[in-house]
Amino acid sequence: MNFPSNLRYTKDHEWVVLEGDQAIIGITEYAQKELGDIIFVEVETVGKSLDAGAVFGSVEAVKTVSDLYLPVSGTITELNPGVAGAPEMLNNDPYGTGWIIKMKVNNPDDVNNLMNADAYQALVG
Repeated sequence: MNFPSNLRYTKDHEWVVLEGDQAIIGITEYAQKELGDIIFVEVETVGKSLDAGAVFGSVEAVKTVSDLYLPVSGTITELNPGVAGAPEMLNNDPYGTGWIIKMKVNNPDDVNNLMNADAYQALVG
């Protein structure tokens, strides 16, 4: 399984990469394998300011629906336009074209409190 070292991870299987005060967020390779074939992505929180841990959307797979949790506090600025029409991007390229949202982070230092690749790999085995 792939655990890119440039990303930070959450116990809820989201990843984050920080670019200045903007974060890009998606689900991990582990998450998409556990979910199976993803058929729908719903994010109705674009433009909203949310706290870390808040549900910002959901992913529907053939077997289940899973909530998506915001790793850090901030304002969601963009939903990946590609995943709305082609949710399978999350299965095919979870760390690349399959990103889910972009957000303006309230405190960029909060990202440093998330797990690094080694810690996340230890969590999922």
